[in-house]
Parts: sequence; structure tokens; C-alpha cells
Amino acid sequence: MTGTRVSAIGSYVPEKKLTNFDLEEMVETTNEWIVQRTGIHERRIARSDEFTSDLCVSAVKDLMHRYNKTVEDVDMIIVATSTPDFPFPSVASIIQNRLNITQAGAIDLSAACAGFVYGLHTAHSLIRSGLHKKVLVIGVDALSKITDYTDRSTCILFGDAAGAVLVEKDEESEDFVGFHLGSDGSGAQHVYQTSLSKTVNGVELVDTQYLVQNGREVFKWVVRNVPKSIRELLEKTETSLDEVDWFIPHSANLRLIEPICEKIGHPIEKTLYSLVKFGNTSAATIPLALDLGIREGKVNNGDKVLMYGFGSGLVHAGQLLKMHFDEQINNPTPL
Repeated sequence: MTGTRVSAIGSYVPEKKLTNFDLEEMVETTNEWIVQRTGIHERRIARSDEFTSDLCVSAVKDLMHRYNKTVEDVDMIIVATSTPDFPFPSVASIIQNRLNITQAGAIDLSAACAGFVYGLHTAHSLIRSGLHKKVLVIGVDALSKITDYTDRSTCILFGDAAGAVLVEKDEESEDFVGFHLGSDGSGAQHVYQTSLSKTVNGVELVDTQYLVQNGREVFKWVVRNVPKSIRELLEKTETSLDEVDWFIPHSANLRLIEPICEKIGHPIEKTLYSLVKFGNTSAATIPLALDLGIREGKVNNGDKVLMYGFGSGLVHAGQLLKMHFDEQINNPTPL
């Protein structure tokens, strides 16, 4: 049997911080109001000349440095993002060139805040099929580029970041325990950015260059559907929640993570999230939270991690994964 494991991880966040106190000077809000409703204290913002591909390259270089890895022999690049540098060419093609990866397929994957988990699932499928051996998966978004900083309901949430992992063929170990995928397109109008079409599901959209979100409707949908899907994943893999060492949901909002944990009966103390210092970074929240757990010495090889992403679409994806990283050779660059 051809097994699959995640062998290395890296992450990157821009230098510029946007704190809640900064936002007090920009929109009608307060630090206390933001923390109470989201749990977020600050977020990172890309420079005007820094784009999604730049975040990707920096995250991969962090991975290479820490694990003494090369990527020239990667045979597929998957970039999960909602904020590509261009509609086309793909971000994956741009970083293939910048990282000198010469013999690899390169695709962008659009699954919003569930994108990284979908990327892992796709990489696992490609390796288990025997067609690929080493896949680079990156969850990344530069949401500041499409955030309306006059809209206090959205601008308090979003930040920029990238998280990258190597998924490799392994003859001795199969670390991908199980998955669950789903979508509810009837709620597509609740999170969007307009493009060629200005309507969805018969609803006329607000025609703007910025991200638009109906937070109330998304919250209700997530709390109603995600806990049920998590239980289905655990049942399918014959895994009890007690066997899960760490739960890593999409870091949308701490007030959304709390009811998910309550409904599935998982302690918040065994839940990893990246939103406190980095905000909602969409496809990057899950790899960033995982990497924070590794950097802080919480996550170790042998641990079982349950990831669950959800977002615009309304699309969702879960992955139960056993940790099996290579030895970390160098200390990571501080975030």
C-alpha cells in the first residue's frame, strides 16, 4: 500500500500589524467591542507591493529552512486561495517559477476558508493513486486586498497569511485517517465577491470590488451543520473524540469556535486557532494554527489532529490526520 504523510510545515505573516486600537481610528468601533465579539486582538496586513504569491514563497522558504527540505523535486503544487494575484495565471504557476520547481503540475484551488483541507485531500488522493510522490500544498490569502475598511462588520475580522506543507509518499505509514466533504450552494449569497456575474440563487449582489459577508447567516449555518459533519467524520473513521489530541477549526471567529466545541463536546483547551494575533486569514487559518501549535510545543508526532474548514460556497471539509513530521533542523522565523 502506498501511504501518505505530511512531512514538513512552514508559515509566513506580513510584518505590518493592524491592531484593534488602529481600527478605532478608522471606523466606529472599540478594542473591547472587537475582542468581545470575535476574540481578535490584531491582524497582519501585506504591503501594497506584497501579494499572495509573495506570501506563498516566504512560507515555503520557512518550511525549507526548518526541515532542511528541497522542493525542486515536487511534482504537484496546489495553492488554495480566494485572493490570487491575477484571475490567471495561477499563483501556483508563479511560485513554481520562483522556487525553481521544474517538473511539476501547478493548480490553484478555490474553496474559500476550507481550501487548505481540500488541498490536503487532493494531495492525498494524487499520492494514493500512485501518480504523484511529493505535493506542495499552500493555504494562503491576502484578504486585506479585498476588505472594505469603511465596513466595521468585516474589516475587524480579516488579515493576511500563508501556511505551506509537504505531502509525501511513505511506504511505511498512512497518516490520512479519514475525511468529510460537503457544500450547500443554496447559501452562496452569504459570502461573496462579485465578478462576471452579479446575481446568485436569484439574489442581486452588492456590486463591489470588496468581500461581502452576511455574518449572521454564516454563523447560523456553521453552528447548525459543522458539528453534525464532524460527528459523521468520526463515525466513518470509527474514532472517538477522546482519541483526538487537537481540534483545528477554521479560525473565523472565537465566538463561532466556542459553540462548535460545545456541540461536539470537545474542550476549547484542546482546540488550536490562529485568530487572536492574526485574525481570519481564510485558507491560511488552519495551517497557521497547526504551525503555531508546533512552534509552541503543543503538537507532537503521533498526535491525532482533526481539521475542519468552512466558508463561502457554502463549502466545508474535514480531515483527520496523524502527525508524522520530519525532524525540525532549524528554529522557525518568529511570527
